[in-house]
Amino acid sequence: MIYSKDNSVHYTWGNGCDSWILNDSHNLSVKQEKMPAGTAEKLHFHEMAEQVFYILKGEAILYINNEKFSVKAGESISIQPKSEHFISNESQDEVEFLVISSPSTHNDRIEIEK
Repeated sequence: MIYSKDNSVHYTWGNGCDSWILNDSHNLSVKQEKMPAGTAEKLHFHEMAEQVFYILKGEAILYINNEKFSVKAGESISIQPKSEHFISNESQDEVEFLVISSPSTHNDRIEIEK
């Protein structure tokens, strides 16, 4: 089956952020996500999952182990298991990206209280 935002499972998270699940098997998760200007997710890590964030539109800021990275459309960044991280949209425009996780992050997200 061919998947797109039009026929995939959709959910919202954070403050008006969208996610479409393009694939969610035990070994691989692929989501297309959209973040409005000025939004961010919570600091967290994954015990098992390695992730790749690929920016489709806009510019995202990723904080990984207290380092700040600016990632623009057409660029990607990898996050290793156990790395504390979160994505933020600090621009005036929406950001759209793919987040690819192996294995799936299902039941593998530990939020960090700060």
